[in-house]
Amino acid sequence: MGFTEKREFLVNSSWESFKQNLPGYSVLFYTIILEKAPAAKGMFSFLKNMPEVKDSPQLQAHAEKVFQMVRDAAVQLRATGEVVLGYTKVGAIHIQRGVVDPHFVVVKEALLKTIKEASGDNWSEELNTAWEIAYDELAISIKKAVKLGMIYC
Repeated sequence: MGFTEKREFLVNSSWESFKQNLPGYSVLFYTIILEKAPAAKGMFSFLKNMPEVKDSPQLQAHAEKVFQMVRDAAVQLRATGEVVLGYTKVGAIHIQRGVVDPHFVVVKEALLKTIKEASGDNWSEELNTAWEIAYDELAISIKKAVKLGMIYC
C-alpha cells in the first residue's frame, strides 16, 4: 500500500503538536528512554553529568533532531517509497556510541509514547502506525549507514 498522503499528514500535524511544547516533550522522551534503558544515559553527552533528566538546549536540540528525522522519513517514504541516508554523520555517530538493535526498540517506544502525549485528543491508532512505519524505515536506513560505516572505517 505504501506510505499514504494521510499518513504523511498525520506525522506532520503531530510533529507540529510536539514542537508546541518542545521542552516538556523532550524531557518526557528522554525520561522514557532512561526508564527503559538506564545505561543509555552515557550515550548522550548532554545527559552524562545530569543526575536526572531536565530541560536544556542540548536536550531539546537532540530530541527535535530525532523527531525531525522521523518526520523527514515520512516525507521521503511518501515521495519515493523508501528512506535513504547512505553513510552519513548519523551512521558515524551511531557507530561511535555503540548503538545496537535493542536501542532502536527503546527509542521507538519512547518516541511513540511521546507522540501520543503530544497529540492529546488527536491521537489514534492510525497516527501511531504512521509514526511507527516512518521510524522503522528510518531505523533500517540508519542501520544500513552503520554497516556502510563499518566497511569504510
